[in-house]
Amino acid sequence: MAQLSGNEDRVIIFDTTLRDGEQSAGAGLTVEEKLRIAHQLKKLGVDVIEAGFAGSSPGDFEAVRRIANEVKGPIITSLARAVDADIDAAGKALAGVKNARIHTFISASDIHLMHQMRKNREAIMDMAVHAVERAKSYVDDVEFSPMDASRTEPEYLYTMLEAVIRAGATTVNIPDTVGYSTPGEFGALIKGIKDNVPNIDQAVISVHCHNDLGMSAANSLAAIENGARQIEGCINGLGERAGNAALEEVIMAVETRSDHYRLKTGIATEEIGNTSRMVSSIFGFPVQANKAIVGQNAFRHSSGIHQDAFLKERTTFEIMEPDKVGWRGEALVLGKLSGRAGLRARLHDLGYTLTDAELTDVFVTFKDLADTKREVTDMDLEALMSEQHRMVDTDHVYRLGTVHVVCGNDTSPEARVTLGCPDGMSRTVEAKGTGPVDAVCKAIDQVVNLDIELTEFAVSAVTEGIDSLGEVTIRVEKDGSVYSGRGSDSDIVVASAKAYINAINRLLAIGVQDRTATTGAV
Repeated sequence: MAQLSGNEDRVIIFDTTLRDGEQSAGAGLTVEEKLRIAHQLKKLGVDVIEAGFAGSSPGDFEAVRRIANEVKGPIITSLARAVDADIDAAGKALAGVKNARIHTFISASDIHLMHQMRKNREAIMDMAVHAVERAKSYVDDVEFSPMDASRTEPEYLYTMLEAVIRAGATTVNIPDTVGYSTPGEFGALIKGIKDNVPNIDQAVISVHCHNDLGMSAANSLAAIENGARQIEGCINGLGERAGNAALEEVIMAVETRSDHYRLKTGIATEEIGNTSRMVSSIFGFPVQANKAIVGQNAFRHSSGIHQDAFLKERTTFEIMEPDKVGWRGEALVLGKLSGRAGLRARLHDLGYTLTDAELTDVFVTFKDLADTKREVTDMDLEALMSEQHRMVDTDHVYRLGTVHVVCGNDTSPEARVTLGCPDGMSRTVEAKGTGPVDAVCKAIDQVVNLDIELTEFAVSAVTEGIDSLGEVTIRVEKDGSVYSGRGSDSDIVVASAKAYINAINRLLAIGVQDRTATTGAV
């Protein structure tokens, strides 16, 4: 089994987008969607991919198994509570895989022991050691996390870490589970571990920081200044509650301020933009415009003073080159006269490799789009490809045909919608609503016959201008679970219909995978 060593000048990047990121409220991925993201994470160059929580459900077990067997290069890990059944499920999902790790965890702070676990410190210590030993029977590479470490009494934490390393843990992860710590405090905690755990040189120190107070990236960086050599986080800062440390921020801090940190990563930084956009599209969570590194405005300059200085010397107001993180701003364009070869070449530049059959399907959609827009930009193409993948990933459970809407300020909105159904037949239905989107959704409801509630509706423009593609994000709720869907089109009503169908299809696909059991937290 492969393991990574904590070299003094090398930071291991551990991505948990597919596990902790999926625990974001309103998130939920199919196995195929997880695979797509995992393959992109490999291109990005992450060292470790936490593929899921194999013991939580059949769907997560299958995701871990397939990613472990199909994504070669990174170490693939499954989370597991310090419970025999969870560890056994992780071991089975990773069976026969060369680069495999089991990541087991248990609460450590007194507040968790008292109110969550209701066990004493001695019992928890025994469970931790047993969990590592059991995981070690399946894989050589075992990671252990004392949950809520930043609020754990230091002496107890030191003793626990010494015990699990002695039991075979190769990585010990120090989580700031509730985002409570501050950079100075968290850095001191890591230094204390280095100084007070006798066998700490036998394991890599990792950190997993949450962002409840907005300090997850700062805490992670303080940790590596004090000896941590693995950083855990999510693309776009996804995760429980306010999320995890945004990996793109930590990575680019290390890369840009190499003079300060004197460290390196194995990340292909030019893939950061592609990875961010893919994760945003699949999860259905738009990236805020002013988000560091990957936001739409991250490399835009609007102030006259800034523009003047930037045009004279880029480094006056840019500390990173946009190309280094794969940022797409004023992109190259295609038009209605562009051919298949030009489209294929541009998509290849954007990271999409298509078969001839796939190109044929995409080219038809591209031509339809080009007829409605003077120019088709890179961002339009990425939205188009996301639309194609959304249809493939959900196996066309329902597929949108035609949409016809009559509305105005002097008439009641009416919609007529044609849907392709799972039985291969098409159905056309009509409905009235309070607005055109409401009418479309009510028409679709007549066909799918699901008791769902639309809980969120958001519209954004893919590019600037009145002819921009509109992208709609919709979330629906059923039986307490939330499912997101996205759709794009030059017509907002059609984009809304696509997003609603996408959410319904993902609800059906994820429901089949039965991923409703246990969730994990670190």
